[in-house]
Amino acid sequence: MALFLAGSLQAQVTVTLNLGSPPPWGPIGYTEAHYYYLPDVEAFYDVQSSTFIYYTGGKWVHRNYLPRRYRNYDLYGGYKVVMTDYHGNAPYSHFKEYRSKYGRGYHGQRQKTIGERPGNANPRGKPFFKGNSDRKVYQGHGSRVGDRNDKNSKKGSGQKGRNGKK
Repeated sequence: MALFLAGSLQAQVTVTLNLGSPPPWGPIGYTEAHYYYLPDVEAFYDVQSSTFIYYTGGKWVHRNYLPRRYRNYDLYGGYKVVMTDYHGNAPYSHFKEYRSKYGRGYHGQRQKTIGERPGNANPRGKPFFKGNSDRKVYQGHGSRVGDRNDKNSKKGSGQKGRNGKK
């Protein structure tokens, strides 16, 4: 009887392997998704490896950052197309289809992100929006922070402006 009980207990052991978790800027409701397509930057994001996939130098590369020209891109605010129907290892094989269907600036239904944008409120308590000269944008899988380089960001810092006056 003890051997039978031990055998049945062994059969109930399961192993769960979660290779990657969605980034805080990922859309809510798609924890099992492997890839996102980011129309504004024409790139893919691999959730399992936490890397961006984009075309540069004549080839598709995997990097944990976006190209320099998108260093100020707001991943929390940008639209993410969740690739629920793709299960391979080369999402870029469908790039032309995704680019024509979801062009730059595409926004479908409103998306809520898994996490909140770090520092998402200004000192007056209002959320940041495009156009705030002191807005911070967040790239990558979490804490990479880049300040927006704006001509007006030195205002009030005691430095001379463009016309030479304080």
